[in-house]
Amino acid sequence: MAPRPNRPAIRPVESIVLPDPTHGRVVVLRDTQGVTSVPACIPQDLIPIVARFTGELTCAEIAEAVSLELGEPVTRELVTTLADALDRALYLEGPTYQEALARVKQDFHDAAARPASHAGGAYSSDPAELALYLDDRCLARGRPHPAEGKAPPARAPLTALIAPHIDPWRGAVGYGHAYAALRAGLAAEADTFIVFGTSHAPMAEPFALCRKAFDTPLGPLPADVDALDRIAARCPYDPYTDELNHKREHSIEFQAVFLKHLLGDRPAQIVPILAGLGRHQARGTDPSRDRKAMALLDAVRELVAERGRRVVVIAGADLAHVGPRFGDRRPFDAGQRAELAATDGASLALATAADAAGFWRQVASDLETRRVCGLSPIFALLSTMPQGSVGEVGHYEQTVDAEDGSIVSHAAVAFFG
Repeated sequence: MAPRPNRPAIRPVESIVLPDPTHGRVVVLRDTQGVTSVPACIPQDLIPIVARFTGELTCAEIAEAVSLELGEPVTRELVTTLADALDRALYLEGPTYQEALARVKQDFHDAAARPASHAGGAYSSDPAELALYLDDRCLARGRPHPAEGKAPPARAPLTALIAPHIDPWRGAVGYGHAYAALRAGLAAEADTFIVFGTSHAPMAEPFALCRKAFDTPLGPLPADVDALDRIAARCPYDPYTDELNHKREHSIEFQAVFLKHLLGDRPAQIVPILAGLGRHQARGTDPSRDRKAMALLDAVRELVAERGRRVVVIAGADLAHVGPRFGDRRPFDAGQRAELAATDGASLALATAADAAGFWRQVASDLETRRVCGLSPIFALLSTMPQGSVGEVGHYEQTVDAEDGSIVSHAAVAFFG
């Protein structure tokens, strides 16, 4: 049996605040890395205890500190019991988590394909139901629509695409606009889809590759291992260090589902790349000066230039995350929502102008308040797509949570060239 954590420390996980009929509000911990699929719910009265699970204090010291804060006794036994529960649930640093992590890493490494982790939850696992939903609820609501029976005007082929990564149930219209644009603008020779996705789990390195096919209910989308090996050979670090992050990450999985639906049996391969760049986001520094980060992006850019119209670059990326679920005290009112739309619009204007550096600076400047989780994959897309690509915003939306008014904003942006 692993020893009890005397100085409990919560490992890096996703936390959101949700309303709860019994406790008022709860903090929900979710493991985006995929070591455990079971969330941990922390009632409001236990939050002062868990907030001190940083590895600095013993359970006795935490009990004393919380007792002073609340003005009522909190026992060491209560803190220890809570720490033991979170340890067993794999949310604390320590031997219990490390043993589980080693097993999960090996299992994922040995798997021939990356499973459709969110099928049956974020989208239907039934192929017929899924195909019907993607056609009727997503693509049918996107542009371009032939007006009055006329075909849309001819234009240059689509070179890159920014699509949402919110779940397809809530982001149906946004996905519809994004992938309707891809369907209409896809070059006949396109067979390589480089997909940058947000890594919601922390990463040790700037980017993480995955050499596995992506399973979907509609069939697998194979990985372009030749392209991946070429990119990896240019990196001054192991780009598979954070490969496990691909296991549960939805930002690329959702793009794979739409791609497979649109491509069907057409020969095509995916180059899945999770974008972290967390150190630069935390410090507000410029990733274009990072030799490690730019080595991978330079390799991708060379691949794009070499294959020409065979390649489409995609970013699975949402924009802002605001409201009570994400740590704000209250939902945004109409004025705040209009201000958010204007700020998001300024970000999208920089993106459509292919200004990677300007986009990074503008979004990074309010990252703590707007919480744009798509910063890194969009920056990567803007840094690697074909030169001369012209962007067009096809759709912008603020998806509002019906329970607490929290907002996730996202956009569909197509680039042509």
